[in-house]
Amino acid sequence: MSAPKLLLPNEFIDAATKSIDRATEYISFVAMVVMDEEATDRLIDALIAAAKRGVKVQVAADTFTYGELEGHFTPFKYYTSAARDKTRMVKELKEAGAKFNWLGQFSLLPFTGRTHSKCLVVDDTVYSFGGVNLSDQHLTYTDYMFEIKDQLLALELRDEINRMITADSKHFSYRSHAFSYKDKSSVLLDGGFQADSIIYRRAYRYAREAKEVLLVSQYCPSGKLSRALKKTNAKLYFNKPASADFWNGLIIRAGLFFSGHKTLYERKNYLHAKFVIFTMQDGTKIAITGSHNFMPGSVVFGTKEIALESRDKKVIRQLEAFFREHVA
Repeated sequence: MSAPKLLLPNEFIDAATKSIDRATEYISFVAMVVMDEEATDRLIDALIAAAKRGVKVQVAADTFTYGELEGHFTPFKYYTSAARDKTRMVKELKEAGAKFNWLGQFSLLPFTGRTHSKCLVVDDTVYSFGGVNLSDQHLTYTDYMFEIKDQLLALELRDEINRMITADSKHFSYRSHAFSYKDKSSVLLDGGFQADSIIYRRAYRYAREAKEVLLVSQYCPSGKLSRALKKTNAKLYFNKPASADFWNGLIIRAGLFFSGHKTLYERKNYLHAKFVIFTMQDGTKIAITGSHNFMPGSVVFGTKEIALESRDKKVIRQLEAFFREHVA
């Protein structure tokens, strides 16, 4: 068992690849985007090698991956050259003995039923509670993942990944829920049930009770959380529309228009990290860190998300250090 350790994107790739190389029992991996590219190739190769030596390897990626490759509204997106590269990666994994699942194939719209969670479990080690997807572009973003060596947590999250894959294959969602991790933390999971997000509810609850809030996200916060943030001393850091692509820029512009918020983020690098630190009335701090962008759209559309809620000072200090070094 070890305390959570914050890793920058390339540090995550390094650590995860080494863990996969040492794996002896099982590997479970789910992310919104999984691509075999220059910076991610060694991790994919490690997954293939692990499967060949008899490790149980389960990989799942959202079909939004194809949207990242060629655009969701591109006709015949599954038949582009980039998509064919993706298909080859899946074939290599399966031929090595790994199981691979596409998630969200039956979603009617590009933004509904997405799996936005990021979680890798390698034997007794977990990599999660950040926003890193597996592609060259995503590894350049300002982001992180946490590494935690804990057998019980690994077993719990392995079961959650299996549940997520099973639910998707049978075309149903399940309600959001939480389970405790150590004495000062809880894992929060959104199961894709529309209009139900324990992560967003907790963020809204703490925002209403806090005297100060530090929010870092890809997008401008919106909905009732946005209104709660207006009533407290909130410092908000999210991308400006000009630094985003067309669709993300459109989402940010809409958030700015309806919320009236302003961003304090001035750096050029695209911000993809997602966390909130609440300073409560008695001075104690609570953090929520994970894949959720703190927007009600993720709630309404039934997006699957994962986050860590923590009062652990070691977790909060690492988030604050990341903020000072990469965001402020």
